Amino acid sequence: MKKIVTFGEIMGRFETPNHKKLEQSLPGALELTFGGAEANVASSLSYMGKETRFITALPENSLGNACRRFLLGQGIDLSFVRPSRSRLGLYFLETGANQRPGSVTYDRAHSAICNIDGKTVDWQAAFADAEWLHTTGITPSLSRQAAHATLLAVQEAQKAGLTVSCDLNFRKKLWQWNGSMSAKALAQETMRGILPYVDVVIANEEDASDVLGIEAAHSDVSSGQLHTAAYADVAKEIVRQFPNVQQVAITLRESISASHNNWGALLYEDKNGGKAAFAPLDSAANYKPYEIRNMVDRVGGGDSFAAGLIFALTTPELSSPEVAIRYAVAASCLCHSIPGDVNYSTRAEVESLMGGDSSGRVQR
Repeated sequence: MKKIVTFGEIMGRFETPNHKKLEQSLPGALELTFGGAEANVASSLSYMGKETRFITALPENSLGNACRRFLLGQGIDLSFVRPSRSRLGLYFLETGANQRPGSVTYDRAHSAICNIDGKTVDWQAAFADAEWLHTTGITPSLSRQAAHATLLAVQEAQKAGLTVSCDLNFRKKLWQWNGSMSAKALAQETMRGILPYVDVVIANEEDASDVLGIEAAHSDVSSGQLHTAAYADVAKEIVRQFPNVQQVAITLRESISASHNNWGALLYEDKNGGKAAFAPLDSAANYKPYEIRNMVDRVGGGDSFAAGLIFALTTPELSSPEVAIRYAVAASCLCHSIPGDVNYSTRAEVESLMGGDSSGRVQR
C-alpha cells in the first residue's frame, strides 16, 4: 500500500469547558488536545486503514515530544518531521451554541512551521513510496517561508507523479505576513501560484469566493441560504481557470445555528463534458443534506471530509465520483458527533451511514 502524505502544521488546541467564552473561563482550566488541518487528515486516513506520513516541523521540547507521541499513536509515519528551535503553535476554541457562533483565537506567530525551510526537506525521499500529497491554504497563510515550502511541496509531488489535493481553507485571521496587502488579496496571489500544481481542489461554500473571487449565484452563506446547484458552476469555473485540476469538491454547509447545520457536498469531475455528483440523496435521487442537530464539535469537519474523499478516491471500489462523494459526506457527518479535531470513525461506520443507518441506535 502506497502512503498518503500530508504537509502542514499541528498545534495545541485549548478548549473552554461547557460552551463557556474564553474570558469567562480564565483563570481556570482548559482542555488541551492536538489538532491541525493536515494532521487531522492524516489521522483520519490512518484510522480508516490507510498508511500515512505527515511532514511538519516540531519543537524539540516537552510539548513537541507529547505531540510526536500523539501522532505516532495515530499510526502516522513521522520520518520526515523537521526538528525546530521554534515554538508549538496554539489555538483557543470557544464552542458556540444556538445563535452564538463559535470562535477561534490563534497563537501561531513564529511557530515551528512558520520558520520551516522547504529546501531542507528531502521531498524526493518523502514521496518515493507515496501516491498522494494533501495540503491546505492554512499553511501558506502563516508566513512567507511556509508559503514557499507549500509551493515547493506541490511542485515536487507533481514531479514525483503523485496526485495532489489542496483544501483552500481560507482563514482571514491568518493571512497577515504581507502588511501591504489585504488578507484576501494575499491569499489569492499565493494560492493562484499553488493551484497549477494541484489535481483535486477542495473548498467550502465560501472559499472559492474568498480565495479565487469565484462566487455562487443566489447564495447568502451568513443567512444559511445556499443555492446548491450554483456551486457546480463554481467548480466548473475553477477547472476553467486551472486546467490541470481534474476534480473539485465543495462542501455545502447550511448554518441554521451554531448547534444545527445541514451538511452535504458535491464532486465535480472534468470528464465527459463535466459532471457534478451531489450527496447525500433521498430515495428519489434528489439532493437532501444531512440534518445535524445538537452538534458536538464542528472543528475538523472539513478535514474529515477531505480525508473521506481521499480515502474513497484511493480505494478502487469507492472511487467513482458518485460513491466517493457519498463516502466523504458521511465520514464528515459522523465527525460532527466526535469531540476534538480528529475523526475517529471507521470505514465500517461510514459505510453504515452511507447505507442509510442514521438512527444512532446502540450497537451491541
